[in-house]
Amino acid sequence: MNTMFKIIGDQFANFKIIRRMAKYDDRATYQSHYLGLTWEFLNPLIQIGIYYLVFGVALKRGDPMPGIPYLPWMVTGIAPWLYMNKTTLDASKSVYQQVGLVSKMKFPINVLPSIKIMGNLYSFWTMMAFAVFLMFLNHIWPTISWIQFIYYFICMIALMYSLGIFNSTVSVLVRDWQIALQSVLRMLFYMSGVLFNFVTSNFPPVLVRVLEVNPFYYIINGMRESLLSKGWVWQQPNLNLTITFWLFVFIMMTIGSYLHNKFRANFVDLI
Repeated sequence: MNTMFKIIGDQFANFKIIRRMAKYDDRATYQSHYLGLTWEFLNPLIQIGIYYLVFGVALKRGDPMPGIPYLPWMVTGIAPWLYMNKTTLDASKSVYQQVGLVSKMKFPINVLPSIKIMGNLYSFWTMMAFAVFLMFLNHIWPTISWIQFIYYFICMIALMYSLGIFNSTVSVLVRDWQIALQSVLRMLFYMSGVLFNFVTSNFPPVLVRVLEVNPFYYIINGMRESLLSKGWVWQQPNLNLTITFWLFVFIMMTIGSYLHNKFRANFVDLI
């Protein structure tokens, strides 16, 4: 428990370092490209266009929520998914890719996942701004429930770091973990309600309850309900899902912190 709180404290103590390295990391990634950082925003927009053509036009899906057109509903969900998918994979590789560099200096290795978490936020905010723009075009205006978005954003960051500290450590210990994680995320894409609302679909109630336990779904659905004014976090079944979500984050953070603290002195040798 003390290890977990120390690692969390390191994130706040090294916030300025995390922010500077996140900016540098983004620039270094696209420095040899003509469009540079523009690709951070073009790639998600292209994916949104493809998914909309397939699921919104070709398959002619109806309104997933009463009174909410498919496109703004989809974008408000796919924006956090694209961020969480990319951040989960990037954070899982953060220690493996940088441990050789930071091992030569006094540097808290546990902030490496946070650098990826912060670096990917630029494209996330752009996608959310695009989602709000689509909402305004469809006459969906801000309400008091929008304030819940702050809570779900905090949930998203907490989930990303708990998964980041766990996956980045396990990826060093088990090299196959990275490949397995990619496969799991591909499956979760269709199990997180990104492209269709399985709650209002003809899914068996038992299956719906199982799918709702997914922490990615909790954040995606929570952000949607907040921005589209369709629910409150303290209402059922959201309250039960909230308890389940934070229990999952706590368990992943505890295990990840323990493994990181136990093996960090051997990271260079293991790699």
